[in-house]
Amino acid sequence: MMFAWRVFAGCAGFASILCTSPACAETVDPRIQHAMSSPVALENGSKAARFCANCHGATGNSTYDYIPNLAGQHPGYLLNQIKAFADGRRQDSFMSGLIKVLKEEDRFNMAIYYANQRVQAGKPPKPGLVAKGRQLYNQECKSCHGDTGYGGQNIARIAGQPPGYIVEALGKYQNGIKRHADPVMNSVARHLQISDISALANYITTMK
Repeated sequence: MMFAWRVFAGCAGFASILCTSPACAETVDPRIQHAMSSPVALENGSKAARFCANCHGATGNSTYDYIPNLAGQHPGYLLNQIKAFADGRRQDSFMSGLIKVLKEEDRFNMAIYYANQRVQAGKPPKPGLVAKGRQLYNQECKSCHGDTGYGGQNIARIAGQPPGYIVEALGKYQNGIKRHADPVMNSVARHLQISDISALANYITTMK
């Protein structure tokens, strides 16, 4: 699934979290490791992130149900997505235009800032679906996104994402929308029922 750890207490805490998911068994860029505990990077990233606060929230916790949280996302994943918007691999008139006006250093620091923010897990709209959603998550999502849903450098953190965003994104994967073309995600989404997607959304939003 898609574009979004608790607050990191420096590189040691960051490294330990990276190891909680199969998706995170990877080499971490030394520059990212250093910046994760850099007050300067965090301060500059906070300033750059003001451009995104209206939609993604001041701390990367979305202000809209259909927009993803960026808080707690793997910094490498965020940087990859930012680059994709900048070079046209991901298409969105608003996002692409915004990213292109930011300097490369601002993009980097912004990713570090968001990665350091705590995700605010949501309340499920339909609590009765959480148990079914947990079961489906373990069957369909855990092998890539991990037990905790934290993802990694190449796989999005989905834990704590707004339910509306999960429903919309899975629907696009299910219907083969071009910018949501991913063989694994398309395959998983296509055999899910509408009720399954709703259950997953209700469970995933509760994950911390």
